[in-house]
Amino acid sequence: MSKRTRISSGTPFEINVGYSRAVRVGDTVFVSGTTAMKDGQLVGVGDCGAQTRQTLENIVWALEQAGATANDVVRYRIYLTNINDWPAATEEVARVFGPARPTGTLVAITGLINPEMLVEIEVDAIIGMTD
Repeated sequence: MSKRTRISSGTPFEINVGYSRAVRVGDTVFVSGTTAMKDGQLVGVGDCGAQTRQTLENIVWALEQAGATANDVVRYRIYLTNINDWPAATEEVARVFGPARPTGTLVAITGLINPEMLVEIEVDAIIGMTD
């Protein structure tokens, strides 16, 4: 039986809603939907590229806490509030996950919990992935 390891970024929202930033079970890591929050503030208001960069920094941090890297990512999901922002978002995603070439999904949604949030990303990783 595999042990579950929970990774928390320490935000009160995680406790109040009842979720973890990431969960590792065996060699698999699941990172929750992540946005561009840093020190309790939204980074890059009005700029999808900047929000995507911060979101990816947050995701890479969570992966590292779980013993994984961006190269271990096997699947990502991008949620955009404006589909026209896809070039800015995918440019940043390709920079971080391009070498691993995971499967991916990009969809437009009607909104996120904060109306100024433009992008949310979640990932799954398997530690030790090689080609």
